[in-house]
Amino acid sequence: MDVPPQNTDPAAREEMDHCLMFGGPETRRHFLKKMAGTGAAIAVGSNLAGRESAEAAEATPGSAAAEVDVTLRINGKDYALKIDPRSTVLDVLRERLDLTGTKKGCDHGQCGSCTVLANGRRVNSCLCLALAHEGDEITTIEGLARDGELHPVQAAFIEHDGFQCGYCTPGQICSAVALLKEGHAHNDQEISYWMSGNLCRCGAYPNIRAAIREARDKTPV
Repeated sequence: MDVPPQNTDPAAREEMDHCLMFGGPETRRHFLKKMAGTGAAIAVGSNLAGRESAEAAEATPGSAAAEVDVTLRINGKDYALKIDPRSTVLDVLRERLDLTGTKKGCDHGQCGSCTVLANGRRVNSCLCLALAHEGDEITTIEGLARDGELHPVQAAFIEHDGFQCGYCTPGQICSAVALLKEGHAHNDQEISYWMSGNLCRCGAYPNIRAAIREARDKTPV
């Protein structure tokens, strides 16, 4: 069988390659138009799919639009609320009830700034879903004082200057109140250990320990 002669002209070979890949000029134009149309269809389809997904999310239980009823007892008062089921206790306190004494620090349960009391037990409110605490007695820094008189721990923090910038102080005080009830304040080493979940960036730890000792001695548990 005869072998067709090889064309050695580079321009001719390039044209041949184009024809082999895309066909003739008309075929190539058709191919490019088809690709452009496909790209436009994909873009439109993506936008439509995104819109449908957003609409579906709004109608899906558990989405931001699907609020639920909850009643939280905070500082001795009941609050009937409609909230996103993903809301934390911290979010509800600060954003819904304007109880801003509880601070948002790391938002990962590592600094203790958001510490509140749930049934007398200290918890990081940034990690607690509000729905999980329905029926619990939640106490924040605003609820410690009684009849206009500071809680002994609050008074001791002022007496011993147990704060500097004050940002961590509400969490420190709530944690200290629970610490005394737990009976973990026999000495400085024990106080430091059981208060280690509350960080003070200003380094007021000696004053905090002194305040806890004074509150312990004035109100033994």
